[in-house]
Amino acid sequence: MKIEDLKKEYDKMQVKYGAKELDSIYNGGCEKNPDICFVFMNPTGKNIASNKSWKGRKSPWLGTKNIWKLFYKVNLLSEDIFNKIQEKKPKDWNYEFCDNVYEEITNNKIFITNLGKCTQIDARPLSDDVLKKYLDLLFKEIDIIKPKVIITFGNQVSSIILNKKISVSENRKICHKIKINENIYNVYPVYYPVGNGIFNMDKSIEDINWIINALK
Repeated sequence: MKIEDLKKEYDKMQVKYGAKELDSIYNGGCEKNPDICFVFMNPTGKNIASNKSWKGRKSPWLGTKNIWKLFYKVNLLSEDIFNKIQEKKPKDWNYEFCDNVYEEITNNKIFITNLGKCTQIDARPLSDDVLKKYLDLLFKEIDIIKPKVIITFGNQVSSIILNKKISVSENRKICHKIKINENIYNVYPVYYPVGNGIFNMDKSIEDINWIINALK
């Protein structure tokens, strides 16, 4: 199975659980043994690729600014690309620039995805029940790319993936393990760094830097 094979399933689930006028957002980055797989919550209409007229890649966080500060601060995004992101308005993100951003993400051996692929109009919270419907597909995604480490953002996503109640504040720099088929993966819960979690970005940066150093 390949990553591409999962897209049809995500598109079916967008019709059930997402905004009807928007497309699913899939994933992006290094698809072969990345150092880190970053798992966020779910996409919103702020991602320009969720527009049905968009013909380019449908990867997380396209056309947004805040999250890229995190990747820049942990040395997974160059200053040049970061500055260009900060200068651009959403409408200025063309297909070539989106590919350039994710080419750098790929070269830095990371993979970015969401637990839920169902795009919402805004940042309304999704129920555990909806997010859990994506869990099997996320596990297939993970087992295709086989990352060295998985970083899960926020209490809700971390709890669902690890199948136990997780408070990030009590689990900083603590490694958990999940088994997918016969493979064991190391999972680190980290504070959600954008939206309501923007005030926790410094803690997220600290913990991700610690995890990256532990990988060396």
